This record gives sequence, C-alpha cells and structure tokens, in this order.
Amino acid sequence: MFDHSTETGGAVRTWLSPPNRITLRAEDVHVWRSSLDLSESTCKALRDVLTPDEAARADRFHFAADHRHYIAARGCLRWLLGRYLGMHPAEIRFSYNEFGKPSLAAPTKRELNFSLAHSGGLALYALTLKRQIGVDLEFIRQDFTGDEIAERFFSAGEVEGLDRIPAALRQQAFFNCWTRKEAFVKAIGAGLSAPLDQFEVSLAPNEPVALLETNWDHQEAARWSLVAIDPGPGYVAAVAVRGHDWVLRTWRLDEDTLDASQ
Repeated sequence: MFDHSTETGGAVRTWLSPPNRITLRAEDVHVWRSSLDLSESTCKALRDVLTPDEAARADRFHFAADHRHYIAARGCLRWLLGRYLGMHPAEIRFSYNEFGKPSLAAPTKRELNFSLAHSGGLALYALTLKRQIGVDLEFIRQDFTGDEIAERFFSAGEVEGLDRIPAALRQQAFFNCWTRKEAFVKAIGAGLSAPLDQFEVSLAPNEPVALLETNWDHQEAARWSLVAIDPGPGYVAAVAVRGHDWVLRTWRLDEDTLDASQ
C-alpha cells in the first residue's frame, strides 16, 4: 500500500505481482506496467480480442514493431478491463470525447475510469472508480534536450525553473515536467488541445511532485494529486488523480499472467 501524500520527488518503484483476484475499491488507484515486446503467440491471442477497426488500424502501421506494440497495448487494455468488469475482452466497447479520450461505452459503461500511455516498448494503465485520472509515460532519448519544446509549451515559471536546474539534471527535469503536464491534461480529458502554458507543475528532482497553479481557476490545483512513477531505467512517468483521499497500488502485467488467462 502506498500513501501518495508522502510523495516528495522520488518516484514509486515497487511493482508487485498481482493477486489472483483484483478488487478495486473506491479509494484505490491501480497502475499496471506491461512490456509491449510480447511473444508471437501472445500477440496473436491479443489480436483476436480486438475489434475489426482496431485490427485494421494495427495493420496500417508501416513498421513491424509499431504493429506489434499497438496490438499489445490495445489487447492488454482490453484484458485488464475485462478482468475488472468480469467481461470477455472482445465484448468491451469504447466511446471517445471530442479530444480522443477513451471511456467505456454503453452497455459496458461503468464507474470505472482508466487512462493508458505507451512509449519505447512499455505501457502503463491507470484505473480507478469515479475519479478523473490520467497517466503519461515517456522513454528518455539521450540525444534529446527539450529546450525548444519547453520554450514553446511550458509556462513561464516552468521555463525559469528549468533554467535553474544544473545541466546534469536538466533532461530529467524536462521529462518530469512533460509527463506531469500530459498526465493532467489526459485526466481532464483535453489532451493536447489544452494550453500547456496555462498551468504549472513542479519539475526539479527531489522537490515535491505537485500541480502548482492553473490560470483558469486558482482553486483547481488544490483539487488534484500528482505522483511520479518509475517504470524502469530510461523512463519517466506520472499519474494525475482528482482528489487526495486515495491509495496507489502498482502491479506488473507479465506475459505469464496473460498466458495463464488464455
């Protein structure tokens, strides 16, 4: 059990093997980590639960790795939702808001909310009841500084804060900022349509992880929690959740777990 209120810059690192029966309580936030580099047999089984339009989208990817990763990411999402809902993964239907945020559609619509992110062959899935939630994950490219992106998209306070970070830590600080901002805009359902420079998050390593300010409502930041997640070496991730009275649990979705269910 993890009390998110103690988070002070260090990311959550513990990824547990899931129990046979998963219970999602009102106060729970569950985050799952899964590799997208799965065996051919597992990918085939996951492809079988996709809808025809999802399978068609997978086939439009030019590179084989992107094709497999899409099947794995979408198939694992369906597998997880099926486990929580007590449904066959192929029966689950989604709806999308005007910015592309997915949610459960009727007749599968429930109080279960979810968010997903994938990058560099890894995926994260965040699930909770009723609360707004968003997760973001980024693979750190060593040749990427992010200076131009920060100048274009970050708030003035974030840019100033980034400039004060020692050069050796600046890349980490950039990805801290980016994943926290992306997690928040996913949680509010706006995606990249939200003006990223109109709200501010903490970014310096070892300082408390927080949504600091939103220009459209000065009370809004206090309604949200941000938590840094450590998916593994070379990655940065964050989860944004509406409210503060929740407990984070992090699970591993291994290929053996997927195979056991088939």
